[in-house]
Amino acid sequence: ASPGYCWPFQGSQSEVLIRLPTQVQPMSITVQHTSKIAFPLGTVSRAPRDFTISVSLCGTLGGLDEEGKDETLLGTFTYAMQKEPTQTFPLQNKIPRAFRFLKIIIQSNWGKTEYTCIYRVQVYGKIMGTNAISQTHV
Repeated sequence: ASPGYCWPFQGSQSEVLIRLPTQVQPMSITVQHTSKIAFPLGTVSRAPRDFTISVSLCGTLGGLDEEGKDETLLGTFTYAMQKEPTQTFPLQNKIPRAFRFLKIIIQSNWGKTEYTCIYRVQVYGKIMGTNAISQTHV
């Protein structure tokens, strides 16, 4: 990932609903930011820091209900700025069911107040009706 080709979120907190191309029983998620070397000052202050992943059990239009009361938390994670730019997080709460929508809530970043950048999100899991483990890029 190179600087300038990120998925920017305004501020240090935000959320996004991701529609997967098919129903997937999620097992892990990968978040990618660019490396420290790619930035002239070696800073990655716009990288996400703390974030959560959730799904909805109710299956309403849009995948998640409006107030979040039927959402199920799959995990709370910290993107470690000092580690590799691509980090995979096994989901802490695995549900034996497939979903079409995942919600990512960015709770903080590493210091940039104006915006937060994500370069890639990958969802790993089992596609419904198969025994294969697959990955979905969004």
